[in-house]
Amino acid sequence: MKERAQRLDEEYAAALRDHLAGEGEASLQQAYELGRRAIASGLGLVDMAALHYQAVLSLLPPSPGPGEYARAIEAAGAFLAEGLGPFEMAYRGFREASDVLRRLNETLEEEAKRIAHALHDDAGQILVSAHLALESLAADMPAARDQLQEARGLLDQVEEQIRGLSHELRPTILDDLGLVPALEFLAKGMAKRAGIAITVEGPRDRRLPPPVETALYRIVKEGLANVSRHARATRARVRVEHEGRLARCAVKDDGKGFDVSEVMARKGERGLGLGGMRQRLGALGGTLEIVSSPGRGTELQITIPVEG
Repeated sequence: MKERAQRLDEEYAAALRDHLAGEGEASLQQAYELGRRAIASGLGLVDMAALHYQAVLSLLPPSPGPGEYARAIEAAGAFLAEGLGPFEMAYRGFREASDVLRRLNETLEEEAKRIAHALHDDAGQILVSAHLALESLAADMPAARDQLQEARGLLDQVEEQIRGLSHELRPTILDDLGLVPALEFLAKGMAKRAGIAITVEGPRDRRLPPPVETALYRIVKEGLANVSRHARATRARVRVEHEGRLARCAVKDDGKGFDVSEVMARKGERGLGLGGMRQRLGALGGTLEIVSSPGRGTELQITIPVEG
């Protein structure tokens, strides 16, 4: 990698020398190709700027005349602009992909909302009708009362499972009351199942844009699932903040912690569910940072820009 970067430095300086010597369009084409190769080598905009700066310093004459210096700087600027062309195209491609991903996530959430409401409303009405029918049968068939009562118990279990599935697909409380109440409801259920004390902190009276609330809810849910599966924690805390144009959220536990670089190398993002988190955040321009060390617990730090 180091040899490749050094070779790119040398080729860039040589191409810039040709351009300053008046090679014209051919040297500009070479600048574009060098920019494309820089991306393939993993270099960023700062790296390209540093590479260009070093090349200009090495090529400028020691004592240029005023006009000669201005012409050289202008030509070098045009060369740099051409070399940054591939970076601009890559950035546009990333923005377009992020827009597509954001729209896809929104479409999936709308479909999940529709299915969840259908499950809750339509299935609920059917179950109510079934309960009424069983009551009528119990009145007409006293001898079968015990069997009918057992059937009603099974219907209650089905109703509870449908309610849980509906909430998993799309919690109505998120749409009706907002992120913090939805997280409190989520934390209460997960704390009961996992035996972990989970607290939620944040403003209940301030709403974020729906895509941001949905993304944070899904990411916190995955984060708490990781706590219950892997952390061996007794406590976890979810904190939501809205600072200016940034929404911040943190999920912190007092579990065993881990060496982030080692676990990521061994399990990868998919093993911890981080791929889906980063995908959701990437579509909204957000970031995710994991802070952890053995014996010191783990904290997920989530940041999403919020439009004014």
